This record gives sequence, structure tokens and C-alpha cells, in this order.
Amino acid sequence: MRKKLLVIMVASAMVVGLLSGCGAQNDKKKIGMVISTLDNPFFVSMKEGAEKEAKKMGYDLVVLNSQDDPGKERSNVEDLVQSGASAIIINPTDSDAVSNTIKVVNKNNIPILTVDRQANGGKITSFIASDNVKGGEDAANFILSKLKNKSTIKVVELQGTPGASATRDRGKGFHNVVDKNSKVKVVSSQSANFDRQKGLSVMENVIQSKPDFDAVFAQNDEMALGAVKAIKAANKHAVVIGFDGTLDGKQAVKSGDMTATIAQQPVVEGKTAVDSAIKVINGKSIKAFVPIDIVLFQR
Repeated sequence: MRKKLLVIMVASAMVVGLLSGCGAQNDKKKIGMVISTLDNPFFVSMKEGAEKEAKKMGYDLVVLNSQDDPGKERSNVEDLVQSGASAIIINPTDSDAVSNTIKVVNKNNIPILTVDRQANGGKITSFIASDNVKGGEDAANFILSKLKNKSTIKVVELQGTPGASATRDRGKGFHNVVDKNSKVKVVSSQSANFDRQKGLSVMENVIQSKPDFDAVFAQNDEMALGAVKAIKAANKHAVVIGFDGTLDGKQAVKSGDMTATIAQQPVVEGKTAVDSAIKVINGKSIKAFVPIDIVLFQR
């Protein structure tokens, strides 16, 4: 009887061990992804690219939406840490505010990668993004090329979310070019938070206060689309260039509403972020910065 009981106990222990082993293996295959907002089509495409790649590679991807709120972002990251994610990918709401959140991950020795936007603090394993500075320069050069016959080029700049690295870098690239050209006068430079509705309202205000302009550089397609709506409603004409190359942005270029967009590849960004996270989980080294190609999309 004792011998039979002993056999049962050993068998039970083996089953528990196997289940525990399976659980650990599943945890090792879990990747967390925290996205600034899913109200923006660009980040929806990034999410889809990440999900497709994770499924292909046999990893569970848990995607959480920060709704452009740094507090929600931190809560999302803490939830992923508690859930046993083996790596975390984050698209920061704010490059400064995210620093303390990243330090929480660092304390738990979980690799964390940023995508599309940088973090200004904490230890990051890798940053996956387009070259936003070059994109800003390309946008400025496009405007100069389109309006080369004008003696003075009056430009409106719609900036993204204050504090986001994409805002800083796209603006830096743009001003690297226009600030050195005496023909260019930036008549208005305001934030519209990467949002279409805010792009519309800011552009409406600009049309009221500074109606004489030749071009608009919007730091993403959403703001550009809002600006286009305001410009059409006012029966005005201007060169409008956006940034991201979203489906709506490209369609607006094809229809002639927008002049061009600096096209990123959000699906590729999401895919590359997952691939990079998997490499880290498997002990492989990756570059501190993984650049994604951008292209000028015009009619």
C-alpha cells in the first residue's frame, strides 16, 4: 500500500513539474507592447505588423493602449512586468515622461525596446525608428523644390506632441534646411498634438491670423489632413506635406488634396520591433539603433 502511494506521489510530482515547465516556457514566449495611442492609423498599422510577426514566430504578443496618457502608460508597463513578459516594446507617449517607467522595467531586469519615439532616460536595449531628422530635411527640401520660383516662401509648421522625440527630430530636420535659406519665412509654428481635429482647428486659426502662406509642413499625416480640410473650406491653395505615409495620407496625395507625405513603414517598424525583441530574448545582440527606410510619396 505504501509502495503504491509512493508511486502515485512521484507521478503527481512529475505532472506538476511538467506543467510548471510548460508555464515557464509560455512566459518565455510572451512579449509586451505598449503603444501611445490606437486612435492614430499609423500606430494601428504598427500594431498589426507586430502581431503578424509574433504569430509567425510563435510568440504571444500582449498589446496595451496608453491613450496618450503617461500615467496609463506606466500602469500598462507595470502590468506587463507583473505578467512575466520576457521583453517589452514601448512606443512612448512622451520621451521625457517615459524615463521613470523604463527604470521600473530596468529594476526587474527585463529588456525594453522603444519604437518610433525615443526615451530620454532609463536603459534601452534598442531603438527602432525611421530617421526622423532626415525626414524633416526631405520635407523642407521638397517645399523648396516645389516653390523654387518664388522670391519668398511663407511656411506654416504644425508640430506634433510636445516632448515626443518624433516632434523634436522632425522639427530639427525641417529647420536644419529652412533656417539656412533666406527665402523661407516660417509664419506660424504651433503644436496640434499629431491629431487630425487639432490640425484642423489650429489651421483654421492660422488662416484667420496669418492668411498669407504658401506651404504647410505637418509633422504627421493626421495633422496634414486636418490642415487640408481647413484650407479647402477657406478656398485657399497651398503645398501641404505630411509625414508617416498612412493609408489616408497616401489617398489624399493621390486625390490631390495633399501634395506629398514622407512615408514611414509602420508595419515594418512593428515587425522589426518584434524580431529585435525575440533576438534579445534568445540572447543575441542587436544594434542600439535599428533604422527603417523612409520614402517621399507624391503624385
